[in-house]
Amino acid sequence: MASLIPSILPRDPHTQIYFVGATLVLLIGVVFALTLLPSQKEDEENPSAFRSFLRFFYASFLKPHTGDGTGNGQQDALESFYKAQAGVYDATRKRLLRGREDMLGLVAAQLVHKAATERPHDAKRIWVDIGGGTGWNIEAMSEFVSVPEFFSSVYLVDFSPSLCEVARKRFARLGWKNVKVVCQDARTFRLEDHEDDIPGAVGFTRSPTVNYFAENGPSVGGADLITLSYSLSMIPDFYSVIDSLSSLLAPSGIMGVVDFYVQSIVDLSCRNYTGGAINRHVNWFSRLFWRAWFDVDRVGLEAGRRDYLEYRFGTILSADSRNNLLGSIPYYMWLGCSKKPASCLNTPNYPHEIVERLDAAVTESPYLSPVNHTQSLSRTVERSTPAEIRSKAFDAAVINLSANLPLPSFFYQNHHWRIHYDDQLKKHTQFKHEYIYAFTWEDSRVDHRLLKLGSDDVVLAITSAGDNILSYALSSPARIHAVDLNPNQNHLLELKVAAYTALPYADFWKLFGQGKHPEFRSLLISRLSPHMSSRAFQYWLNNTHVFISGRGKGLYETGGSRHAIRVVRLLATALGFRRQIKALLEAKTLNEQREIWTKKIRPMIISRLLNYLLVSQEKFLWAALGVPHNQLAMLEADHLASESTDSSSSPLGHSDKELNSTRGQAVWEYMVQTLDPVIESSLIGEDNPYYLVCLQGSYSQRCHPDYLKPKSHQKLSRGGAFDGLRIHTDEINEVINRLTPGTLTVAVVMDSMDWFTPGAEEASTQISKLNRALKLGGRVMLRSAALTPWYIATFETLGFQAKRVGARIAGACIDRVNMYASCYILTKVENLPPLTPTQSRSSRDGSVDLEKLEI
Repeated sequence: MASLIPSILPRDPHTQIYFVGATLVLLIGVVFALTLLPSQKEDEENPSAFRSFLRFFYASFLKPHTGDGTGNGQQDALESFYKAQAGVYDATRKRLLRGREDMLGLVAAQLVHKAATERPHDAKRIWVDIGGGTGWNIEAMSEFVSVPEFFSSVYLVDFSPSLCEVARKRFARLGWKNVKVVCQDARTFRLEDHEDDIPGAVGFTRSPTVNYFAENGPSVGGADLITLSYSLSMIPDFYSVIDSLSSLLAPSGIMGVVDFYVQSIVDLSCRNYTGGAINRHVNWFSRLFWRAWFDVDRVGLEAGRRDYLEYRFGTILSADSRNNLLGSIPYYMWLGCSKKPASCLNTPNYPHEIVERLDAAVTESPYLSPVNHTQSLSRTVERSTPAEIRSKAFDAAVINLSANLPLPSFFYQNHHWRIHYDDQLKKHTQFKHEYIYAFTWEDSRVDHRLLKLGSDDVVLAITSAGDNILSYALSSPARIHAVDLNPNQNHLLELKVAAYTALPYADFWKLFGQGKHPEFRSLLISRLSPHMSSRAFQYWLNNTHVFISGRGKGLYETGGSRHAIRVVRLLATALGFRRQIKALLEAKTLNEQREIWTKKIRPMIISRLLNYLLVSQEKFLWAALGVPHNQLAMLEADHLASESTDSSSSPLGHSDKELNSTRGQAVWEYMVQTLDPVIESSLIGEDNPYYLVCLQGSYSQRCHPDYLKPKSHQKLSRGGAFDGLRIHTDEINEVINRLTPGTLTVAVVMDSMDWFTPGAEEASTQISKLNRALKLGGRVMLRSAALTPWYIATFETLGFQAKRVGARIAGACIDRVNMYASCYILTKVENLPPLTPTQSRSSRDGSVDLEKLEI
């Protein structure tokens, strides 16, 4: 058949062009006829899918959008585009306009949260849907809340008479009396023209011709929710519409927008208020193609629309995605609010007071409200707290306020758990949107016994996967500063804290006990989103597969540590001991467990050949186990010291050649000293969740960390349970440097000191900072791969008393993990001399008088 096709076409090129042209004309004629001619067999209001597609195709790609000559400008243009397809609009937009349901779910979640925590039950609630078209959005909202009951009034504002007529029929069918369709230019829509008791509208003369730009014009706001669903990109004069929305929105109202966009990441490099840049970049070809493509239908994708929206309002949540079903069209969802945070509505001295309040919570400085700000108290604070100690959130807020920009998105969250950080810095982007640890390797039971935290304690700890942070929270300390340089580790902690706050125990267990939840995406949007920062929300929206993918093992086979887990699983499959691992986890006695381990599993896992070929390789140790070069050197030095009484246990006493020469044997012995004692002393399936989750990929109801217990959920799901939590995305030194001296009582640095180059000045610098941040009697708890870490002597010279509280000697376990050779408590017994003015001036430069700043 293919060979006959060329013979059908004329051979002359000119004739071929005429032939193709005639074919196109015929095709257009057929589409035109099928689209516009009535069908006797079909209901005109409910056309078939085929006819709906033809109408959409004709109106979007064939029909000229020149208007009908009535001279009504934008309305004329809209009617030219929509009149021919108004009846089939909804049927043809489901796949094209992605993200509408998600945006509605997000704004509904915010409103429900506010209703539960801030608003009286009988308060009016008004929703204005700008460019609402056929009313599809308003009907779709019923999936999340009851529109007739939840909203006192709903206004659909659209400039197309044809679409408004479809909307009126929709709401007449639904019987929703509280929905009013207004066919009007969005720039001139005023709530006071329709509502009698809008705050600020008393004595105001109603008129649809109000001059918004009049200097002394009214500023009347009353809409609790404003939404724009794929309408902002079709409004030519978008500046004036966005400006009008700022006066339409109630002071504590929410805005929700979903729309197409194209933008380069370069445009955002100097902005800290956009809510994050995950997946926001669109490459140059896509930017060029989609702008040209949508321009045919008068849809504007220029970046200025979204930029101006983010400039005029504060960003609560922001997320970027692609419609992969239709050529990967970029679209975004955005939730915003007034530039002035809702928490400051009754703050007389804004912005000074809100910034100072947040700064005090981050730096442990005393907060002085206007009520108790006496001269005497001020002098006391000035003497005790250096003025230059400020949080990075404070610095960012000052810069934004001085430039009349919105505050960073962290200021607009419902909870101030997460502290502002710049996600575009190389020190954060180096992790490439991946956390290393999906679960924490420190034994929380031992931490609890050693630290004995109380209600007066102020704790600083490395986040890791957040498990130990949650364990500390069970003791209800006054404050917990969770610190991690990797933003993604903090995203994981945020998810866990949000899940405590918003989910019942059954869902919480599925997420973090089983590591999988088929409804995770729905929970993220409708339940968790009001309790997360924009960056954390974006991250998990982009990684929903972690919990819902049918092919993966779930949360606990993600992150960098998954490589080690997969190696064990591959070995078990290849060498045929998967059944033995299952039997090990089901063992009821230590003797049964030891026998299975010794005879069937140990020869495979602790194999010298496997160790030399894979495990002892430095790249594997770092990527899979998180062992950096300097920590490996400490492990090698300990091995040399164990072989010779004359050998130093510090890496400083050996050359790199000496250390490297024994790496294979040192790593192998370290594995033996780690794993054998664990098998000897704890039942994996009954009381060792750390190895259970590695071998099984999930926890069990009888064996799991403390934070997963039902009683823990009951305690930490109470209101205010995490009011004292502050999550810092930064180096430990940077955070400690900005804490008021003498305010910390406990610092848990895990094995981070092992990462310093032996003898380097950085270690003594951090120890000095810890000394100044801690109270007298304050403690540092650390673990190390070495029995006697080289830096312990540095602690002792800088005001600390050292005590080794755990040592892996003669086959003994220091805890259920037994991954480290030693555990130390360093108690502060001496204050170091205070820093000189020159040493502490680093953050004083560039200070701004907050009293003169306004939004």
